[in-house]
Amino acid sequence: MKIVCVGRNYARHIAELANEKPKDPVLFMKPDTAILPPRNPLYLPDFAKDFHYEVEVIIKINKMGKHIAPEFAHRYYEEIGLGLDITARDLQSELKAKGLPWEKAKAFDNSAVVSPKFVHKTQFKNLDELHFHLTQNGQMVQQGHTADMLWKIDELISYISTFFTLKKGDLIFTGTPAGVGKMNLNDEFAGYLEDQEMFKIRVK
Repeated sequence: MKIVCVGRNYARHIAELANEKPKDPVLFMKPDTAILPPRNPLYLPDFAKDFHYEVEVIIKINKMGKHIAPEFAHRYYEEIGLGLDITARDLQSELKAKGLPWEKAKAFDNSAVVSPKFVHKTQFKNLDELHFHLTQNGQMVQQGHTADMLWKIDELISYISTFFTLKKGDLIFTGTPAGVGKMNLNDEFAGYLEDQEMFKIRVK
């Protein structure tokens, strides 16, 4: 199982980090060891000081596919989840400044929060109109709408499958909206997809 993440897929998030708008989806990977075990607290590692939350809609692939055409991409997933792409922002900035890969800042152990439950896509009227949000200690800090994606879900599946064979159980993190911020000790985060609580974690 692999995790494919999409960076810079929401224009306002690109602007808040002063990044350049890409011509194609920005992709990076996380190993399965990045997944925070269910019901476990998140212990922030000591190799960085500025860890950021990034809430994202997650797609679970349900069968193997390669070079998937956009019009057939809907056949390769049935369930939608929600999660956090946790980023060591200070380390990432240092790596980017040197032109080095981001893996140490993005793919470390427990850097991927994945909702313990997924929702069948038929429960939603339109996957391009999904609302989701994240709270930090009860206060909303991120609010997203899949209509604002630069590349929609089916486009992402098609693009990703051009480079990587997708297999059953693979997860696609589809990008984060604006509002990312710092995680602090004892913070409690909760993620909501169409007002349904999908996950809750505490930072230690």
